This record gives sequence, C-alpha cells and structure tokens, in this order.
Amino acid sequence: MARSLSASAGDAAGGGLSRAGILLLVVLSLTWGVNWPMMKLALAEIPVWTFRTLCLMVGGSTLLLITRLSGQAVTFPRRQFAAIALVSLFNITGWHLCSAYGLLHTGGGRAAIIGYTMPLWTSLLSVVILKTNPNARQIMALILGMASLLTLLAEDLQTVGGAPLGVLFMALAAFNWGLGTVLVKKVDWSGMSVLALTGWQQLIGGIPIVIGWWLLEPVPDFTAISPPALIGLGYAVFVAMVFCHTAYFKLVAWLPAHVAAMGVMAVPVVGVVASSLILGETIGLAELLALAFVVSSLFLLAQRRPSIGRVDAQQNRQ
Repeated sequence: MARSLSASAGDAAGGGLSRAGILLLVVLSLTWGVNWPMMKLALAEIPVWTFRTLCLMVGGSTLLLITRLSGQAVTFPRRQFAAIALVSLFNITGWHLCSAYGLLHTGGGRAAIIGYTMPLWTSLLSVVILKTNPNARQIMALILGMASLLTLLAEDLQTVGGAPLGVLFMALAAFNWGLGTVLVKKVDWSGMSVLALTGWQQLIGGIPIVIGWWLLEPVPDFTAISPPALIGLGYAVFVAMVFCHTAYFKLVAWLPAHVAAMGVMAVPVVGVVASSLILGETIGLAELLALAFVVSSLFLLAQRRPSIGRVDAQQNRQ
C-alpha cells in the first residue's frame, strides 16, 4: 500500500516488473472498463443524485476504513482542508455529476472514450496553471484527443433528432477531472496517504451531491429496482470506487509508474467492448475512429515522463 504521495511515486518509478503487478494491471483495466456499462445499467433505474450519493458516501467511508486498518493515518492537517475541498469540487463533484448525466444521454462505450480524454485536458491546463512547456508529443496527443471528440460530436449532430448532450456532458466531466489533476499537483500533500486523500475527496466532494439528492430527488424504492440495476450499483460502489482505487495504489508500488499509466489505455477499449456485450451497443465507424484517436493520444502522453502514474493515482476514474 502506498505510504504517502511522494513515497509512492518514488516506489513506482523505481519498481520492477513483476507477475503479480502485471496481473493486477490486467484485472484493473478490465474492472475499470466494465464499470461503464455497469453504471449505465444502474442509472437506467436509479436517479443520478441518489446513485452518486451512494457511490461516494459508501466508497469514501470504505476507503478511509481500509486506510485505518492498514495502519495509515486518516486525519489531515486543518490547513489542508481548503485545498482538499477545492480539488474535490472538480475531481469528485464535477466529474461524478457530469459523467452520470453524460451516461444518461450516450452509450457506455462512448462515455468511456470521452472520459479518457482527461489526460489531454491535464496537459493543456498544465501549460496555463503550472506554466509547463508542451512538447511535440503533448501537442499531437491533444490534436488526437480533440479529433476523437469531434468525431463523436459530428455523428450525434448528424443523427435525426439527435442531441450531443452526452458528448458535451462527458467532455465537461473530463475537463473537471483534468483540472482537478492539475490542482492536486500544486499542493504539498506530504504526510498524507493516497488512500486517505482519495477517501476524503470522495466524502467532501460528495457533500454537495448529498445536498442535491436531498433537495431534488425522493428516496427511491429499492425493492422496485431490478436485479441488473442493483448489480450495477453494487459494482460501481464496491468494485470501481473501492477495489479499483485500492488496487491502483498497490499497483504503482509494484510497477514503474509509466507501465501503470500505459494500462490506462486499455480502459476505454474494454469499456467499448463491454458495453457492446452487456448493453448490446453498436460499435460503428465513429466509435472505432474515436477509440483509435484516444488510445493513440494516451500512448503519446504515457511516454512523456515516468511520473505520470503519480498524478493518475489521485483521480477517481468512474
């Protein structure tokens, strides 16, 4: 388990390839990818604010419990509360609400593709906020990522009566995730474990969602929800929010960070295939082109520096 942000980054950068690490990387890519159609199943019957409230409150509490059981501190300095609240607003509140509404208006496979344009927004925002100098690979990756969005957006606009709400919501979700990633890098989190930081982000970022749920939605009758939707909910909470995050933190301690980052490329691919198998979604030319653009851009970004895994470890890829 990662001990702190800086320690885990060092372990990841210097770690060697191991069979256990590679196996966990494969399992993680599969489980994160399958989460997209599973969320789509849940959101077909469970309202957005209710769904996200359950995901974040149960997931965040469980992550903090795991942190305590692993012997790590779950508290954080009072001076860091404002920073955690700020990054939570984008990493959690913005990402989870926009991605949930995006899934209501587009397929699980498409949502996975657009969601994983996040590193492109991170690169772009890093230039503005962190004053980094983009290199040729970053610029090409950004062009490929924008091409994926335009490909899916153009098809939606050409559809009779079609509205690009799903694409736009998912693009906004990815932007929030990217902005949160950049802001995480501006703060010194020394002494705070990645599990604790992620757990607190989920709980603090979930507060506005809990308030929205209380104001906007009645408590659903869970006895009337179908087994597929309940399975989707359980998967999103315990597999995606808890297992995947815990597994990723273990992964960056076992593998070099750039290898862990490369595994992220498989997630949108798995999301597209899983959505086709589970939801019966059609994989057309637009989806294949957009997927190729996104995977190519992620490949370029994964090559740019070995510390990328440390940034991704802080995020909540749901």
